[in-house]
Amino acid sequence: MIEDIEYNTERVHLIIPEYGRHIQKMVDHAISLEDREARNKCAKSIIAVMGNLNPHLRDVSDFQHKLWDQLFIISDFKLDVDSPFPKPSREELAERPEPLAYPQNHPKYRFYGNNIKRMIDVAKSWEDGDMKEGLVLTIANHMKKSFLNWNKDTVEDDVIFQHLYELSDGKINLKNSDEDLSNPEALLKNKKHFKKSTSKGSNKGNRNRKRY
Repeated sequence: MIEDIEYNTERVHLIIPEYGRHIQKMVDHAISLEDREARNKCAKSIIAVMGNLNPHLRDVSDFQHKLWDQLFIISDFKLDVDSPFPKPSREELAERPEPLAYPQNHPKYRFYGNNIKRMIDVAKSWEDGDMKEGLVLTIANHMKKSFLNWNKDTVEDDVIFQHLYELSDGKINLKNSDEDLSNPEALLKNKKHFKKSTSKGSNKGNRNRKRY
C-alpha cells in the first residue's frame, strides 16, 4: 500500500489549479479518446462540471466562452473538439498586453488633478459666449476648492486666475476681470459637514454595539 501512495511532487503539473486534479484528469481522458463524437460529448460534460463550480455564472454567455477557453488551456491546446466559440491559440495567450498610457500630471500644480486639465482643454475649444463663461467660472471655483483642500484655508482669486491662465496656455484670462469666486467657507462647507456627520455616526454606532 505504501508503494501505491501518490505524492503531489510526483504528479503532473496542474495548468489551472483552481479546478483541481479531477478536472485535469477528465481533460486528459478526453484527449485520449480517438472518436471525435465521443470527445465532443466528453468535452461538453467537462464544461458542465466546470460550470457547476460557479453555478451563479453557469448560464451566462460570456462565462461559457471563458469556460471553453479554459478547457483548451487545461488541455495544453491538445484537445481537438467542436467548440461553439473560436479556439484560442497558444500565441494569443502568451502575447504581452499593450502598455497602458499613464495620465500626465501637470508638473507644477498636481493638486488640481487631470480632470481639471481636461475641462480647461474643452473650455479652450468652445466659442466665446455665456456657456463658455459659465464653464470657465465653474472650473475656476473647482480649482479654488481643490487648492483649499490640499494647501491652506484661504487663497486669493488672483492666484486661481493666474493658475488658470497658465494651465490654459494663455487662452483663458480672468486676471483683469471683475468676477468673484465663491468664498472658502461655502466651498469647504460640504467637506466639514461630511466629517462632522461621519464622526457622529461612528460614535453612535459603537455606543450600542454588542461585543462578543
